[in-house]
Amino acid sequence: MRKSSEVVLSEKKYFAEAKIRNHFVVIDEPVASGGGDTGPTPVEYLLTAIGSCVSITLRMYAERKSWDVGKIKVIVSQKEELTSQGIKKSLVEEISFEKEITDEQRAKLLEIAGKCPVAKMVKGETEIVSSIE
Repeated sequence: MRKSSEVVLSEKKYFAEAKIRNHFVVIDEPVASGGGDTGPTPVEYLLTAIGSCVSITLRMYAERKSWDVGKIKVIVSQKEELTSQGIKKSLVEEISFEKEITDEQRAKLLEIAGKCPVAKMVKGETEIVSSIE
């Protein structure tokens, strides 16, 4: 199955609507950036995509191992720091589990978190081909 998202930017500055299968979402920029703040920004959707993918990947693995980890919370944030080469941006994932996990489970789940398909795309493992029609 080919996965796709169709995004249409309206004439209202930065307000966009996206159709994903039979779901609709809106995208916008904060007022301070010239938008209307009617929806999350593209970066916020990316952070959400990574966090949800990591949590689902972890749940699938835990279920295969019959590990009861309870709720899985993933906070993904963008970090910016000034370096001698300019501003360096990175993403930080903070993962927590409702139930207690062992050190062995912690090590394996951290490894599995890195196998999330969305995170792998962001890390540069997926080619992007653009065209204007």
